[in-house]
Amino acid sequence: MTDYINLNLAIDGHIATVTLNNPPAHTWTMDSLPALKQLVTDLNANDEVYALIIHGDGEKFFSAGADLNNFSDGDKGRAISMAIAFGEAFEALSAYRGVSIAVINGYAMGGGLECALACDIRIAEAHAQMALPETGVGLLPCAGGTQNLPMLVGEGWAKRMILCGEHVDAETALRIGLVEEVVDKGAGLQAAQALAKKAAKQSPVAVSYSKALIQAARHNPPAQNLIHEREAFVKLFDTNDQREGVQAFLEKRQPTWQNK
Repeated sequence: MTDYINLNLAIDGHIATVTLNNPPAHTWTMDSLPALKQLVTDLNANDEVYALIIHGDGEKFFSAGADLNNFSDGDKGRAISMAIAFGEAFEALSAYRGVSIAVINGYAMGGGLECALACDIRIAEAHAQMALPETGVGLLPCAGGTQNLPMLVGEGWAKRMILCGEHVDAETALRIGLVEEVVDKGAGLQAAQALAKKAAKQSPVAVSYSKALIQAARHNPPAQNLIHEREAFVKLFDTNDQREGVQAFLEKRQPTWQNK
């Protein structure tokens, strides 16, 4: 199995689980960011994996983002390299063909929260704390935070969190739409696995098409996306999974997906 730096990968059936493992705060590095991009690329090529779960090792941190020591000397070249690495890694995660679920099992700060924002669904444990505090140290979120956060919570709360440096707890995150579920401390992974199992019962081809259409709504006008929606619907009739899904329903049995 490929060694993904600071990322532990386990695959059980159709579900891949990635554990962030760079103690103590699971910060991202110039090694782990390309490793995440490669990991997602490899999972996209694995037809047996339909869902991806990401969580932090232990119970204190999901991820504290970037290590500020990387920026302490004001090296602009290093800043460019880090910004590109963050962008490529989390854009790859956002474009993952299956369902991605972030388990925010502690502090998710800066690039840590941006990692969760790049996932499709977020589950927070009750003790979780979330923030994009970059402006407080003269920086700004550069891994999708200024774009992905407003899509979830609206412009007002995005400005509170980014411009005012406001931290939010799990219940606030649920109320404003930053996360989709809050569970007890230590129960996040189990909740994510239950949700991933539901995702794994769906046609992976239909999920991939649907996810692309949902995310296209962020950028394209509805009239354009409605055309693409109908085109994708018809395109599914070229797949084995469409035939298998309808036939299984009519025969009152579980479908056996081929992911093609």
